[in-house]
Amino acid sequence: MITQRIFGKTRDGREVLAFTLADGAASATVLNYGGVVQSIVVPDRNGVPTDVVLGYNDVAGYEQNGGYLGALIGRFGNRIGGGKLTIEGKEYQLYCNDRGNHLHGGKSGFDKKIWAHKIEGETLVLSLLSPDGEENYPGTLKTEVRFTFAQNTLTLSYRAETDKTTALNLTNHAYFNLNGEADGTVLDHEMWLDCDLITPTNATMIPVGGFRMVAGTPFDFNTPKEIGRDIGASDIDLRQGNGYDHCHVLKNKCGEFVKYAVVKSKKTGIAMTCFTDMPSVQFYAGNGLNQQGKHNFYGKRAGFCLETQMIPNNPNVPEYAAKGSSVLKPGEIYCYKSAYRFEA
Repeated sequence: MITQRIFGKTRDGREVLAFTLADGAASATVLNYGGVVQSIVVPDRNGVPTDVVLGYNDVAGYEQNGGYLGALIGRFGNRIGGGKLTIEGKEYQLYCNDRGNHLHGGKSGFDKKIWAHKIEGETLVLSLLSPDGEENYPGTLKTEVRFTFAQNTLTLSYRAETDKTTALNLTNHAYFNLNGEADGTVLDHEMWLDCDLITPTNATMIPVGGFRMVAGTPFDFNTPKEIGRDIGASDIDLRQGNGYDHCHVLKNKCGEFVKYAVVKSKKTGIAMTCFTDMPSVQFYAGNGLNQQGKHNFYGKRAGFCLETQMIPNNPNVPEYAAKGSSVLKPGEIYCYKSAYRFEA
């Protein structure tokens, strides 16, 4: 069942709606502002309803604070080095908002937009028209994201089309804390991540080519371990990211829907199993969190993200694009999905 209510208004007076997708004792709430996943409430091992997603209680929180909490990210999730995008021989200079690089769509990405909405049975459909030249991207882009919540599983299905060749890398930026969003840390969470490779970065967190094997490094989660176990290790990539903030290349082929991660809370017994058909995931341990949230202050590592996507900077690195290209041409359909299943 999907219900809707008025969540609030933006600073310029536009109405923001909250849609709650209920499934028995569990529910997910999504805003049409930024496509934000504002909450996911699931019962813990004792049946206590537990909100496992970081967020805010009002629109102002999402407008005024950084961190992209819960938001849909576009046109290009993650980073493009120097903001330089070359499409069909033409270079486009994108807005640089992160250490001289383009991050998460630029100055005003999809996370700051009011999305059109409709309800189709048990599915919430959010859609957005991004005009040719917005944030200096070529092409008029039609984007649709479908949300369902059934059997304790939140599924996001992404679809997009363009009238000019462009670059696209959609993701969701939910921060999870399976102890409960007000708990304060995720370092005690145990995680398994089905990955043999990461993309090493330069000093400004741009993957510029090559892969790094995770075996024998702090990035190896093939055997489940606590997020905090190796986060302080002496490692060049960890130092540059101030902790985990790296693209993990998954073992599936692009377009193959697989289970890629399981994260568990010992405190609540809640486990989150993750699925995607995208070729990589950015594991971010919330190193930069520093804001007042729904029921507590979110400090460093109060939440973690698993952002499914194409490899960042892939339009500039052919070996990354070979794993799954972000270049979208007229007549092609961008179509991927990700899912998060909760149980205790």
